[in-house]
Amino acid sequence: MDPSPRIVFLDRDTTDAGDIDLGGIEALGVLETYGMTRPDETAERISGANIVLSNKVVIGAAEMDAATGLRLIQVVATGVNNVDLEAARERDVAVCNVSGYSTPSVAQHVFAFLLNHATKVDRYTAEPEKWAESPIFTRLDHPVFEWAGKTLGIAGLGTIGREVASIGRAFGMRVVALAREGAGESGGIERLPRERFFAESDAITLHCPLTPDTHHLINADTLDLMRPQAILVNTGRGDLVAENDLLDALERGSIAAAYVDVLSQEPPSPGHPFVTDPPPNLFVTPHTAWSSLEARRRLIDGVVRNITAFLRGERENRVD
Repeated sequence: MDPSPRIVFLDRDTTDAGDIDLGGIEALGVLETYGMTRPDETAERISGANIVLSNKVVIGAAEMDAATGLRLIQVVATGVNNVDLEAARERDVAVCNVSGYSTPSVAQHVFAFLLNHATKVDRYTAEPEKWAESPIFTRLDHPVFEWAGKTLGIAGLGTIGREVASIGRAFGMRVVALAREGAGESGGIERLPRERFFAESDAITLHCPLTPDTHHLINADTLDLMRPQAILVNTGRGDLVAENDLLDALERGSIAAAYVDVLSQEPPSPGHPFVTDPPPNLFVTPHTAWSSLEARRRLIDGVVRNITAFLRGERENRVD
């Protein structure tokens, strides 16, 4: 490969809001960046590239064939579902990702959801005209409660799940995890079988990978097992949840609320009910749990490490 490889970043805007220094990548080659790239623009933009960076832009066999000098696809994220891995393998194109960079940010977002639900900050701050109407100023219209003593159910005890568990314990919560088979413990966290997990949890938060086994883990059956006062939090993958079943459960009041940061289709299609006409007990953020400044800096640092290792002939975070 050329000692100064051509590096093309197809969707810089997914990571950089003008607050990220890409100097570490620029030092590794000739960097060309695009804010966003449409599908019909991808092949042309990477045609002369040796290394391609992409967060969301899809890179398939046709795009790879247009880039005859392509040697590395660096996914600027953890998930690599936007890359045809088989096509990359057939063409001897390496694929790398970055993992672990967003753990503190996602865990923080989970508890932002949990704390908002407990304190009703969004409700009270939206009603300043009612403050003066209260003779004691303090208002009790939206009941506040404490998470201490409540049960936090975690589906997926990876790095993020364990960080959430640690914070939950600091809040005085009982922390349990969804067992794959039977019951038991994992790192001191009790694993409960399916029925007990859903029935005993006051809050359930999803941190498991999306697989055939976890697809629509949250569905009409599992929602019916939950307590009426329980809430669901999803910062994992949209398809962990059967969205229509969740809407039905929220509208019937079979669970208290849901807080989601991910959707089954992103961006959502026009008229998606989670966005255009959500019930009042559904709260949606636009996939921002991972996006703290610190997390994005760690992400770019990981990209630099991967490319540096690749140029040295070493394997670092290879997924192929």
